[in-house]
Amino acid sequence: MQTVSDFVLSRLAQWGIQRVYGYPGDGINGLIGAFGRTREPLEFVQARHEEMAAFMACAHAKFTGQVGVCMATSGPGAIHLLNGLYDAKLDHQPVVAIVGQQARSALGGDYQQEVDLVSLFKDVAHDFVHSAVSPVQVRHLVDRAIRIAMERRAVTCLILPNDVQDLPAVPAPPREHGTVHTGIGVTSHAGVPAPTALQNAADILNKGERVAILAGAGARDAGEELLQVAELLGAGVAKALLGKCVVPDDVPYVTGSIGLLGTQPSWRMMNDCDTLLMVGTAFPYGEFLPPEGQARAVQIDRDGRMISLRYPVEQGLVGDSKATLRALAPLLQPKQSRRWRDKIEKDVAQWWQTVEARAMVAARPLNPQRPFWELSPRLPDRSIITCDSGSAASWYAQQLRLRKGMTASLSGGLASMGSGVPYALAAKLAHPDRPVFALVGDGALQMNGMNELITVAHRWRDWADPTLVVMVLNNGDLNMVTWEQRVMGGDPRFKDSQLLPPFPYAEYAELLGLEGIRVDDPDQVGPAWDRAIAAGRPVLIEMVTDPEVPPIPPHVPLKQVQNYVKALRQEDASGGAALRATIKQWWAG
Repeated sequence: MQTVSDFVLSRLAQWGIQRVYGYPGDGINGLIGAFGRTREPLEFVQARHEEMAAFMACAHAKFTGQVGVCMATSGPGAIHLLNGLYDAKLDHQPVVAIVGQQARSALGGDYQQEVDLVSLFKDVAHDFVHSAVSPVQVRHLVDRAIRIAMERRAVTCLILPNDVQDLPAVPAPPREHGTVHTGIGVTSHAGVPAPTALQNAADILNKGERVAILAGAGARDAGEELLQVAELLGAGVAKALLGKCVVPDDVPYVTGSIGLLGTQPSWRMMNDCDTLLMVGTAFPYGEFLPPEGQARAVQIDRDGRMISLRYPVEQGLVGDSKATLRALAPLLQPKQSRRWRDKIEKDVAQWWQTVEARAMVAARPLNPQRPFWELSPRLPDRSIITCDSGSAASWYAQQLRLRKGMTASLSGGLASMGSGVPYALAAKLAHPDRPVFALVGDGALQMNGMNELITVAHRWRDWADPTLVVMVLNNGDLNMVTWEQRVMGGDPRFKDSQLLPPFPYAEYAELLGLEGIRVDDPDQVGPAWDRAIAAGRPVLIEMVTDPEVPPIPPHVPLKQVQNYVKALRQEDASGGAALRATIKQWWAG
């Protein structure tokens, strides 16, 4: 007899799902039992925590373009999924959460682990969250959860009470009133706006003399088309943090990241442009875009709700980024003047000199920028890079130079700590033949990343290429928040909240059977990367870095400077060290 659980796994496989990230519990015993007997090419990946499973499902979607699926038991297991699911929601990734629930007969009885899951998931999975009360529903609930996740690029949730999981399956609902008959057929999208809208957009862009392009994650598959349009318009290309891998950093007119973690060339280009083209981005910080009214703007996005959300737009183009840019290009007139492009390229060349100079400034013991700068030329082709939230994201945004064919991501909209290692693990499971690098802070690693190193140690021998390198910045400080306390609030570092307990990260990796490398000499940073990449097994590199080296934004308002000086005056020796490090970084720039 095929159970509902058997049918659910079979249906997932028919949709092309290859793995489900999760953690077991009695609320999903029926589903776990079905995994044990299924012959479908469907793998259950056991995470160390349900939050990690949801992060992995989000990363799976980011690095494959497919729907990510995670699974958890009722009550606490379902609750644990939420943070990773919000990461997917805010970064617009298609993820389906399948969660258990107590038996239908117990619901409403204040039963153990009984949680109102529909209400709990109603925000994070507001496009679709439903509970199965009959086997007849299950086919259309699975189908709609996956299809809506794909079409809306959203999180959806299917709740399965544990008694329903073991009922006989109903693969085809009866042909009668009150039933729903769904299917798996392929959906074709037009993807290109109307010719009139394209011509209007082209007219705006053609009239611009100083065109700037801002690309986000929604342009990830449109890199070639984006560069073609930039060439025609003589434009520079800035990248939102989630769009870092959209176009390579070695293109002379790519100005790099934008925003608090951005570059000087991106800041100057946005302040000087007269025309703005935004492609697939929900970049939130309006103060880093042109002053309102300065630039005429065109925006391309697949979701019409995002048009004119961040900047007033004259012409919004709702469509696929790649197809829309390809249709727009023939309507564009090549710019004759090179003055704007020459200025951008000069700024970019000077910026990379500044980045190197800052990375090479001496610190105690390591300048945290140095590991990122040394990694860039050593990254193997087709590398996948993940990064955690915190000061590591600053160095990732400014220092790391990605080449064509590389892929990278982090927790963007949610900016959640603890995503770097599970992201890397999901990337490696999806692409076992590609080298993967996780760049994380010690706070994130202590929070949960160390747990998933256990999973790495358990699974790495199955990978065609065992290269997975986790680099941790060991500075003993929750560094980004420390800088925020100083700059935003004018408060000194609050040691009780900011300082981390010491931990031997490299030794811990060795304990797990991985290779551990500890670096506290700047001359050993490059050799450590070489050793890790050639190790033939996963490696953790512990970079012992100076917490007083500041992540410098491209623009700092006067009030923040005043707050910073005020905070440092209230600190002990660390305040003087931070001030000296800041002066050195400013001088290097």
